[in-house]
Amino acid sequence: MSEKPYYETMYILRPDIPEEEVDNHLKKYSEILKESGTEVLDSQMRGKRRLAYPIAKHKEGIYVQLSHTGDGQQVAILEKAMRLSEDVIRYLTVKQDGPLPTPKSTSKDDDEPKKSETEEAIKPTEDKTESPSKDEKKEDSKE
Repeated sequence: MSEKPYYETMYILRPDIPEEEVDNHLKKYSEILKESGTEVLDSQMRGKRRLAYPIAKHKEGIYVQLSHTGDGQQVAILEKAMRLSEDVIRYLTVKQDGPLPTPKSTSKDDDEPKKSETEEAIKPTEDKTESPSKDEKKEDSKE
C-alpha cells in the first residue's frame, strides 16, 4: 500500500447550542489537531439531523465530520477533549486507507452547471409514434 492512511472523526454536538458556538467547536478541534502536529484535511458541518435513538434525552444532533492525517497519537488527545466537553454527545474516529479526501469547495461557480451541459441534458426527445388523425378517431367511434 503506497497511500498513507488518514483519520475521520465524526462527532455530534447538542442541538440546542447556538451557531457561533458550533463554529467555536470546529475551530477548537482543528486547533487541537494542529497543535499535536497533524494536518487537518477537511472539516464539514453536516447539519442538524434526527438521531436513531435518544442520546442524553436529545432526539436531534448537529453532525460534524473532521478528516485529518497523523500517526494515531493525535486521536487520543482529540477524543479526550471531546469527552470533557459537555456539548459533544457522541464521537467516533475511524482509520481510513485509500485516497485522501478532497476538500469540498464552497464556491458558487462550482455549484452552477455550465450552460452547454444543461442544454444537452434538457434536450427534448422527439415522439416517434404517430397519433391517429381526427378523421380516423371519428370513424372508429362510429363503428
